[in-house]
Amino acid sequence: MDFTFTEEQQAAAEAAKGVFAGVAPDAVPSPALTPGAVADTHDRALWARLADADLLSLLLDERYGGAGLDAVALCLVLRESAQVLARVPLLENSAAAAAVQAFAGDEAKSALLARAGRGEIVLTVAAHGRTGHDPAELAVTARQDGEAWVLDGVQTAVPWAYDADVTVVPAHTATGRTVLALVPREHPGAVLAEQFSTSGERLGELRLESARLTARDVIDADGAWEWLRNLLATGTCALALGLGERVLRMTGEYTSEREQFGFPIATFQAVAVQAADRYIDLRAMEVTLWQAAWRIATGSPGALPPAGDVAVAKIWAAEGVRRVVQTAQHLHGGFGADVDYPLHRYHAWAKHLELSLGPAAAHEEALGDLLAAHPLA
Repeated sequence: MDFTFTEEQQAAAEAAKGVFAGVAPDAVPSPALTPGAVADTHDRALWARLADADLLSLLLDERYGGAGLDAVALCLVLRESAQVLARVPLLENSAAAAAVQAFAGDEAKSALLARAGRGEIVLTVAAHGRTGHDPAELAVTARQDGEAWVLDGVQTAVPWAYDADVTVVPAHTATGRTVLALVPREHPGAVLAEQFSTSGERLGELRLESARLTARDVIDADGAWEWLRNLLATGTCALALGLGERVLRMTGEYTSEREQFGFPIATFQAVAVQAADRYIDLRAMEVTLWQAAWRIATGSPGALPPAGDVAVAKIWAAEGVRRVVQTAQHLHGGFGADVDYPLHRYHAWAKHLELSLGPAAAHEEALGDLLAAHPLA
């Protein structure tokens, strides 16, 4: 395998750096001081700039106005977005659009893809199940009633639920198959209740009570949910990597300037060793991320299915980003908890990312199941 990025992938990353250059991570009230959501909606001005830079359509084909790039390019852009805590549904919108493109019918593609790529509509994904710990596809049932589908169940912690025009909802049928339902906002039988993440963003609990959808709005292709879930998890790993890299850089800058006994504390062995350990965490997060993204992008065979590489990447991302922000808080001392300094925001976002799509233990269990089912020679 070759992890050298292509010119197109590098161009996407450079474009993202330009768009995110002026974004302030503390542009909204601190989640530590806000009892509810830090803002009513996502950063719409930034969303428009991403659309103008063609970064919302990276994974879409040219016929839908896209660049035809892959998961690696998306992860490069997500990595940049996390460094400034960009408040946009970039991962969810991109992953949902890619799933529609890969598995939906022509009618759904025509209705959604070009508009999503231009930022005119927002797509999101309900991927947390009923509690955040059970498989998302088991939280909602789907049954056919003539030519329609009827959905019942609950999905918790849906990101950007109040901003999304369409939510992709995994659901299971009586035969054990998983379908993806494209549920419009304010659809009859679909009700949202406010929830809030550790980062202060507004989430939504989506309740479906006999919600009826046409066949056009249900994707019943085999493997669609597994593919989308893997892309979401890998994108979450990219966000964790970008956040961790920014936090370690902040820590390096602070410890180089903060002095004790007449010397920068970065020169103290105990400080240097802790920072070095976190650097190792980041490099492990990086290599496992690109392995997972490469498997998704190329479909290359391996000893395990792509879900195995995704599980390894998510284990490292969840554990690694937690250790990075904890060490950063420790080395910053009381300054790290100052709400006028952005580190506490990164800590809050890191906790949200750690738990997104399941903590490390859940993916360790999934990896164990894969190893049991696919013994390594």
